[in-house]
Amino acid sequence: MQNQNMSDIIEAYLKQVLTAHEQIEIRRSEMANQFNCVPSQINYVINTRFTIQQGYLVESKRGGGGYIRIIKVKLLDKAEMLDAMIQIIGDKISQKDAYSIVQKLYEDDMLTKREATLILSAMEKPVLTLCGKLENELRAQILIAFLNNLRYE
Repeated sequence: MQNQNMSDIIEAYLKQVLTAHEQIEIRRSEMANQFNCVPSQINYVINTRFTIQQGYLVESKRGGGGYIRIIKVKLLDKAEMLDAMIQIIGDKISQKDAYSIVQKLYEDDMLTKREATLILSAMEKPVLTLCGKLENELRAQILIAFLNNLRYE
């Protein structure tokens, strides 16, 4: 564990708990105490590593009895998963969020490592930089085209 940073350790712990349970409820302050970190560290991990693009739904309730609930999303089939991802993408998507979607497809064995690498290379910032302000819109169109083509293997 010496090569892992605190965010990696917290993420690994939460994912380990999620393998045994479909959802978990945590209290930010209790988690911060458990890992001897600031509560904002817990927020950072949840906001960056437990997104819908990565297959998680996060709900929270603020206040004294507040909690953060993390639910591992279950999709019924491949087509439903692709439709959900297309809905998430919408008209534009950042490079980071596009990477998360491709990573999820790879983890779910819908893409080989080579296919994932090729898709990511087509959507990199340097490739799309000529588009200027339309970079995220073009990235969304490219990713949606790839997702639609996955339906017809």
